[in-house]
Amino acid sequence: MGNRKTREGIVVSDAMQQTRVVMIERVYRHPRYQRVITRSKKLKAHDEANASRVGDRVVIEETRPISKDKRWRIREILSRAS
Repeated sequence: MGNRKTREGIVVSDAMQQTRVVMIERVYRHPRYQRVITRSKKLKAHDEANASRVGDRVVIEETRPISKDKRWRIREILSRAS
């Protein structure tokens, strides 16, 4: 049917059980002034195995509502925090 949205971001909080806060950044050019702008957004993502830690780079995908705020799920961990 439809492909799910995927985003790449960095885990900024792992204080909750099975939930991670992932910050995604998007870079775009301002329509009028042509300046490069960076905007960030924090999304809550479901982590079933509690595998990710703060600083990890992860891929999250859109999913059905899991709780009040969680609409994303961690699909894979790209790199671990050093």
